[in-house]
Amino acid sequence: MTSATTLQIPDYTAGTWDFDPAHSYVGFVVRHLVVTKVRGRFEDVDGHIVTAENPLDSSVEVAIDLNSVNTNNETRDNHLRSADFFEVEKFPKMTFRSTGLRQAGDEFVLDGELTIKDVTRPVPLAFELNGFSADPWGGTRIGLSAKGEINRKDFNVNFEGVNNGLAVVADKIELVIDVEATLRTPAAG
Repeated sequence: MTSATTLQIPDYTAGTWDFDPAHSYVGFVVRHLVVTKVRGRFEDVDGHIVTAENPLDSSVEVAIDLNSVNTNNETRDNHLRSADFFEVEKFPKMTFRSTGLRQAGDEFVLDGELTIKDVTRPVPLAFELNGFSADPWGGTRIGLSAKGEINRKDFNVNFEGVNNGLAVVADKIELVIDVEATLRTPAAG
């Protein structure tokens, strides 16, 4: 394991970063009727990243409006908003708050707590820092990607649709995240 003091990250910049919604993606993949995968995303995602002086002390917080689910099928999206799945009238937001960042071999893992409906559970995400870059408007950008997996039933998303003996929706949900964020500038005083 590489210690944080020997961790070398090109152009590393400590600070607070706000998600750029136009260049970020928070989505999921789930099997449908065992034979195919359905992909969806959330259009309304708000979050920030704090890159600490010690990179392994960095953190992430995210809030997702579950009403913004988009699978390119309005009927399915409305069903996902219903009590069968997200129950958005009662639980409009899903949140993720990191609890730690660690190195596992050559990979990084972002540990955190995911809250869906009335359940909060630990969820580790395979994490990749894509880098830091100046943008054309005089700001600084960070890019990161993460992947993970949850069981929807662990979060009280218990829809049991069956068609010809096949589960309509699998229990395993793949999480796919790509974020671009902008460095906050200090307020003029």
